[in-house]
Amino acid sequence: MQISELRDGTRNVSVEGMITKVGETRIVNLRAGGQAEVSDATLTDESGSITLTLWDRQIEQAKMGKHVSVNNGYINSYRGEVRLNVGRFGSIQVG
Repeated sequence: MQISELRDGTRNVSVEGMITKVGETRIVNLRAGGQAEVSDATLTDESGSITLTLWDRQIEQAKMGKHVSVNNGYINSYRGEVRLNVGRFGSIQVG
């Protein structure tokens, strides 16, 4: 799947690309209680780019310039921006 094909609400997304930007890590409060680290990265392929939301250990894996494969991710819209999420049932591989 190409990044340009991704639309809000799409499930079972498998896409790969290169990390071209990594934002600051921040601490957020979870609805279920507790806290987590979150960061936004930009994932780019030949068709375009999308914001990839990274949580906790994923932040350490996905560094600038790394090739990343996301399997079984999903797309949603947050504050008007379409985003790729790995989610609880997805996986991310950095190569």
